[in-house]
Amino acid sequence: MTAASSSPATPSSTPSPAARRVSRRVGAISESATLAVDARAKALKAAGRPVIGFGAGEPDFPTPDYVVEAAVRAAREPRHHRYSPAAGLPELREAVAAKTLRDSGYEVAPSQVLVTNGGKQAIYEAFATLLDPGDEVLVPTPYWTTYPESIRLAGGVPVDVVADETSGYRVTVEQLEAARTPRTKVLLFVSPSNPTGAVHTPAEVEEIGRWAAGHGLWVLTDEIYEHLVYGDAEFASMPARVPELAERCVVVNGVAKTYAMTGWRVGWLLGPQDVVKAAANLQSHATSNVANVAQAAALAAVGGDLSAVAAMREAFDRRRRTIVRMLGEIDGVECPTPDGAFYAYPSVKGLLGRELRGRTPATSAELAALVLDEAEVAVVPGEAFGTPGYLRLSYALGDDDLVEGVTRLQRLLGEAR
Repeated sequence: MTAASSSPATPSSTPSPAARRVSRRVGAISESATLAVDARAKALKAAGRPVIGFGAGEPDFPTPDYVVEAAVRAAREPRHHRYSPAAGLPELREAVAAKTLRDSGYEVAPSQVLVTNGGKQAIYEAFATLLDPGDEVLVPTPYWTTYPESIRLAGGVPVDVVADETSGYRVTVEQLEAARTPRTKVLLFVSPSNPTGAVHTPAEVEEIGRWAAGHGLWVLTDEIYEHLVYGDAEFASMPARVPELAERCVVVNGVAKTYAMTGWRVGWLLGPQDVVKAAANLQSHATSNVANVAQAAALAAVGGDLSAVAAMREAFDRRRRTIVRMLGEIDGVECPTPDGAFYAYPSVKGLLGRELRGRTPATSAELAALVLDEAEVAVVPGEAFGTPGYLRLSYALGDDDLVEGVTRLQRLLGEAR
């Protein structure tokens, strides 16, 4: 045996494709931070800890009875025990088109509707249909955690356009134009916003829409919180306000927030016929149809009135005012009043670097961990939304828990030195 043959092989710094257990594409995906915080809070509560969770973005109300009853009836119908069209039950696609015209003034044909497994699937399929590798997407930031991951999975490049509390977390045309490059293909637009609760005025929506249309950009607009606006704020649907954009616009929506149906997993996307057909082809191979019983429940929801969301909105508005007032009483915290959705997004930069119970959190992630350990309150750090130095608190929880949870924050954070 020669010396050369007896020497150990030098391991390659890059594993061969055969040795790589998880693809680079999927291995690069981050866990949903909001779901991770919610899971940890629930695990601690199951272990007997009195944790109060502000992490999950879902209404704390039950799904309306008439929706549940529709699902029960559907479960007994043999036709719902079989495969149905991948793009959705025809009657639901028709009802979604009618609901869209009723609620936002935007007219689409049923053939322009694709029913999806929740809003997340709609978002991914929209980006997968629109983007080629290297295409850029302008992403108003703070952003919901799923957006950049869906863009990257589709081969696109998210470009953060950051707005902070001084502008009420609303991006401007000037900021968008500064971020636009020859590779820009899509603008992501979200109003009302998760995580900030920001709501663009109708005039701002029109201005941004006309800017996008003028540059030949596509727009993906997420309207899932359309009915959760407060005070003088007004929801405006971009393709309804800017009709010339309709042929380059995809709208994402669903029943999750309006009808307290997060677990039913029914969303949809609306768009030009060729885009919807292509996305439906993708879905036909990925998941086929959404569960028929869930679609029947969604049909009952979108075909009914909006009394259920009116009751929720009243409760959320009350909690919104309470949480903003109480957070504003904490030294080092700055919390703009959200105009929509059910989130507060306070800046906690004034607390970072200050000693608190023997620890000195330097980041909002470290502060969130300290809050969970010391106050048994679960919040999501701003790092999850692209802007360190903030916390997101969902106020979609009971009034008593909300007050108790923020009171604990007041006590703990008031000790910062």
